[in-house]
Amino acid sequence: MAVSIKGDKEFDEVLSIKNKALRINLNKNIYGTFAEIGAGQETVRNFFRAGGASGTIAKTMSAYDKDFSDAIYGTEDDRRYVTENKLNKMLDHETRLIEERIIRRKHPDKLFFTFANTVTTIDFAKKYKGHGWVGIKYQVKPDEAYNKIVLHLRFKENNAKHQQITLGVLGVNLIYAAYYNHDSARDILINLYNHLEKDQLEIDTINFSGPRFKKVDNRLMSLQLVKNDMTDAVMFAPNGNNVLPASILYRKNILALRGSFRPVTNVNMDIYRNSLKLFKSERKVSEKQTQVIFEITLSNLKAEGEIDEADFLDRADLLCNLGHTVMISNFQEYYRLVEYFSKYTKERMGLAMGVNNLIDVFDERYYRHLSGGILEAFGKLFFKDLKVYLYPYKNPETGEITNSENLKVHPRMKELYKFFKHNGRVVDIKDYDEDNLGIFSREVLQMIADDESGWEDKLPEQTAEMIKSQNLFKRDYKKAEYVGYDIS
Repeated sequence: MAVSIKGDKEFDEVLSIKNKALRINLNKNIYGTFAEIGAGQETVRNFFRAGGASGTIAKTMSAYDKDFSDAIYGTEDDRRYVTENKLNKMLDHETRLIEERIIRRKHPDKLFFTFANTVTTIDFAKKYKGHGWVGIKYQVKPDEAYNKIVLHLRFKENNAKHQQITLGVLGVNLIYAAYYNHDSARDILINLYNHLEKDQLEIDTINFSGPRFKKVDNRLMSLQLVKNDMTDAVMFAPNGNNVLPASILYRKNILALRGSFRPVTNVNMDIYRNSLKLFKSERKVSEKQTQVIFEITLSNLKAEGEIDEADFLDRADLLCNLGHTVMISNFQEYYRLVEYFSKYTKERMGLAMGVNNLIDVFDERYYRHLSGGILEAFGKLFFKDLKVYLYPYKNPETGEITNSENLKVHPRMKELYKFFKHNGRVVDIKDYDEDNLGIFSREVLQMIADDESGWEDKLPEQTAEMIKSQNLFKRDYKKAEYVGYDIS
C-alpha cells in the first residue's frame, strides 16, 4: 500500500521548526529511531516539545560513553568516533533493530526511519569549533528499499549551546525534507538551511543513495553546496565519489594545479609531472604524505554564464579517469586557496601555474577589498615557505619564451616580485616539452566541436579515447569567455 507524504499547498511556505516536527509527529506512518552522540539529543528534543511524539518515536538514545558506543556500534580502526563510518554503523544498526522489533504485518503502512548524528562541539579553549556527521536512513514506501542521506557539517558559532541548537534545527530540517521533498535532492539540500544562517554552519559533504536518488549524481549535489555558498570547496576522489576535504588534506604536503581542464591537455600533464618532481625534491616533502589537487574554480565554471552541469561532469570525469583528485572551489584569489589548505595541514604547500597567472597574482586590483591590500594577501599566500612552480609561456607570434627571469609585472610590484623571486619562492619548470607550449584548450575544444582531426595528439591518449567514446564537448565554443590565463 502506498502511503502519501506529498506536500500540501497549505505547507508551501517554510514551516517553523516546531511545526515541521509536529507535522512529522502527526503523520501516523512515519516511525523510527533517533540516535545522537556527542552534542546531546538536540534533534529529538524538538519532536518531544512539538507534541504527539509517541506516534513518531520508537526509541531515542545517546551512547555518550565511549565504551557503551563501542559495545553497541563497534570500534573504528583509528579509535575515532566522529566519522562517516561510525555514522553508517549507527544508521544500519538502529534500522536493523526497528525492523526486528516492529512486526510488519501489524504495521503494514509504517515508514521506518533512523536518524543519527555523531558530533563534537567547540572545545573549552575555543581552538577547535567542532564538526560532525548527520544522516537519515528511511523509507518512502513500506515495501521499498531504504534511502540514505549523509552529510558532514562544520560549526562556525563560538558557543557550544548555540551549536547544539543549530544541530537540532538542522536535524529537523533533514528529516522533514527527506520525507516531504524526497522527489528532489536539490530541494532537500536548499531546505537544510531553513531557519539557519550560513554563518552558523558549513555543510561541506553530502551523499544521497537509495531508490529515490538512483538518478542523483552526488558530484552535482556537491557542486550545489559551493554554488549556494554552503561551503567554500568540495572534493572528488579518483573513483568519482564525493570525499570529505579534511580526510584528503589532513597533515599532507599539498601541490595544487588550477585550470579549466576543458579538456585535460598535454600541457596539464607536463605541468603536473614537472611540478610534482620539483615539489617532492623539497626538504621535508614525503612522497607518501603528498597530495596533488586539480582545482577548478566556480568562476571558471561560470565563464559562459550559468554553470553547464554536463560540461562540469565531463571535466571531472576526465580528471578522475586519469587518477586525480578534483576540487571545486570559490577561491578566485590564490591566497584564499592557501588559507583553506592551511586549515588542514601545516606541512609544505606548492602551487603550479602559468606565467600570466603569476602576473595576475601581482595585480593590486584583486586585493582592494583587503584592508592590508596586496601585502596582506601575500602574507597569507606565501605562508610556510610556499613555492610557485612556474610553467613558461611561448608567444605564438614571436616565439619568445617567458619565464620567471623575464616576465614583467606592474612597475609598482617590481621590487616585491624580485623579493619573492630572489628568496626562492618562484621556481621555473625547466624540463618542459616545448612542443606543448602551443597547445591551448580553447582551440582543442573548437576542433572537437567542429569535428576537425588532429586534436587527439594534443591530449593524453586515454583522455582522447574517452572524449570520442562518450562524445564529450560537442558544442560551439567560439563565443566562450575564459577566466584567467589558459594553461590547460
